[in-house]
Amino acid sequence: MSMNFASLHRRDFLYGLGSSLGAVAMTDLMAKEALGPLAPKKPMHSPKAKAVIMLFMEGGPSQIDTFDPKPKLNAKHKSESKSSAGLATGFRFYVGSPFKSRKVGQSGMDMSDQWVHLPEVADELCNYRGCQADSLNHPEALFHMNTGSRLGGDPALGSWVNYGLGTMNQNLPGYVVMTELALPQGGSRNWSNGFLPAHYQGTRLRPTGSPILDLQAPKHKTREHQRRALDELAFLNKRHAIKHPEHADLVARMESYELAYRMQAEVPGVIDLKGEPEHVREAYGMNQKETSEFGRQCLMARRMVEKGVRFVQIFSGGWDSHDYLERGHSSRIRSVDKPMTALIKDLKERGMLDDTLVVWTGEFGRTPDNNRRGGVYALGRGHNVDAMTM
Repeated sequence: MSMNFASLHRRDFLYGLGSSLGAVAMTDLMAKEALGPLAPKKPMHSPKAKAVIMLFMEGGPSQIDTFDPKPKLNAKHKSESKSSAGLATGFRFYVGSPFKSRKVGQSGMDMSDQWVHLPEVADELCNYRGCQADSLNHPEALFHMNTGSRLGGDPALGSWVNYGLGTMNQNLPGYVVMTELALPQGGSRNWSNGFLPAHYQGTRLRPTGSPILDLQAPKHKTREHQRRALDELAFLNKRHAIKHPEHADLVARMESYELAYRMQAEVPGVIDLKGEPEHVREAYGMNQKETSEFGRQCLMARRMVEKGVRFVQIFSGGWDSHDYLERGHSSRIRSVDKPMTALIKDLKERGMLDDTLVVWTGEFGRTPDNNRRGGVYALGRGHNVDAMTM
């Protein structure tokens, strides 16, 4: 069969070309439909970072006593301050740092002497001292730092990262959150999907027991049984969704069921740390009571990022130091110092640090002074929205 190309009009050619491209696009869309909206997406530019591990120090760590020393402050210790910063009113006095600061690494980074291990990776770090907050209250400041809104309800950072880039592993959540026994102030609103579809919400791993409830299927149910049940449920739900397209939460729930099914096969291998060598567990501080919990979470964060999780957030509480600054900050620094250092070293050794952004932050900083409490000098610091270190 031959074609008379001379009789092929421009309009016919463009019509045929458009139909062909449409068919190709439809084929691509149909192929991606099974992966859902979390399928990997091409970024608008060539990014360097593929994943984020955010270490959130809830309560507001003091920049003065960690990474931003003020040497002249000690000479004013307990002298009256005319500052109006912070929440409290009344007589205010300057509080010198109970810690010494020194230069570490080839870069000469300022670091409190309470950081014993972190100086080993000082040249991998960058201090951002120009960070400011928007609220003196913990819940509002937490919401603002995590979602960009003081009121909460907007999508969290991890939600936006997954919305923009998609997940790299369809069998794991793209956004994972780990906390201590107590939730941070504001609870799950700190990792909310906001106005984005529900599948962009962070998935919290429980700190004790099974990290994810009902991860194992009932003994009398096989994977095949579950698959058939999900397929039947999906068929019924899709019929309902066609008639009621306004029920967006139904679609999100269907996708959650599918993700939960896939997670049953993938998650156990990620959260089970028994296979990690003893020297790795020791490096993360898992054999010491003070660092065991945060160390375990940091190691799990590395394993998750390695498996394709885009955004992992770990909350560490207890940094709100209105009093007993020396005791409180010394204890909190010790609990995260070794695990943080091991995480950065581990990522670098595996070639992952080049494309993994590790962020250490709190919701706001601390003031250089404090107010008297009950007529005595409270050696702590107030909330400061004008200065903090990230």
